[in-house]
Amino acid sequence: MQYRETLPLKDHEVVLTFDDGPLPKYSNQVLKILDDECIKATFFIIGSQAKANPEGVRKLVAAGHTVGTHSMNHPLTFDRMPVEKFEPEINGGIEWTSAAMTDPSKLAPFFRIPGLMRAEGVENYLISRGIQVWSADFPADDWRHVSSDRVYQLAIQRLEAKGKGILLLHDIQARTVAALPKIIRDLKARGYRIVHVVPATAERPATPTTPVEWLLHPPTETVPIARWPAVPRFAFTQTTMLPAPSLADLNAETAHQSLLPRRTKGQMDIASTLPVPGRALFAIPEGSIEVLLSTTLSRRAATRLAMAAETAHAARGKVAKGKAARPQARHTAHAAPAAAKHAAQAKSGTPRPTRVASLKKRA
Repeated sequence: MQYRETLPLKDHEVVLTFDDGPLPKYSNQVLKILDDECIKATFFIIGSQAKANPEGVRKLVAAGHTVGTHSMNHPLTFDRMPVEKFEPEINGGIEWTSAAMTDPSKLAPFFRIPGLMRAEGVENYLISRGIQVWSADFPADDWRHVSSDRVYQLAIQRLEAKGKGILLLHDIQARTVAALPKIIRDLKARGYRIVHVVPATAERPATPTTPVEWLLHPPTETVPIARWPAVPRFAFTQTTMLPAPSLADLNAETAHQSLLPRRTKGQMDIASTLPVPGRALFAIPEGSIEVLLSTTLSRRAATRLAMAAETAHAARGKVAKGKAARPQARHTAHAAPAAAKHAAQAKSGTPRPTRVASLKKRA
């Protein structure tokens, strides 16, 4: 459920696993059902349960089942725990489970993270200790408040959808005890084989497998691959920049025939002989009245500018009364010719020039 790989099972092979025990009231009943059907399973023990019921752990070992661990207190926060918290949880479960056994070497190096809350740090720590991390291929939801019939239905439906895999159950639930006999009988009737997983030893080496056999859905020639291979990254050994082309590369020398049209080349020769215009040619004196009077639209602005200049000059040499009178008189003198001019234009029928707002200058 959390990994791309699972156990290297063949089609119609099932592994039964039980979590959170041992709890005498229900675990003993599960042991009896498995014994009656001649089935071996894998149990993941909680350290606090082993501490409270060491006899239950010894019964599992004596019956020939595989015993792994499931943390000390079953916290559902392994995916966000720092190392100083998940390390004692893992070690505590291992220590109390092995302490409950008559022969601690019977403890399998298998671990299932509570709630399947996987985390990279937890996995790396378990791998460093040589412990295999277990998940599941399908659960039966027997930890939820559902009926035993619903547990049976989910187990069979999800197994049929995958064709093989690891079934996750809990030996501390009454609904699991009620559903287990029917699950086992139906598995056998449908042609499934229940497989017992044990740790490899010197006397019993690991089952020979290939990497592809650990995939739940290995690729075949009849199934198209849904993932395209990644584009390879190329490493360039030389990254020297090429020089820019010169005129010689374009055959532009006089000794060679030009690649450019004759007309274009002639224009280039003429342009190269013309003198460069002086900068003063384009300079316009700032505040020049002559420049402002050169256009009809700027005459009013020029007049206002001249009046302002004369007013400032008069203010430096005369009293305040003279300063106020002279601009008024000058303004009247300028206004009279303007009025006469407008009247003459009206009589003659000559249209007045249109002012363009965007070109109007203001002093």
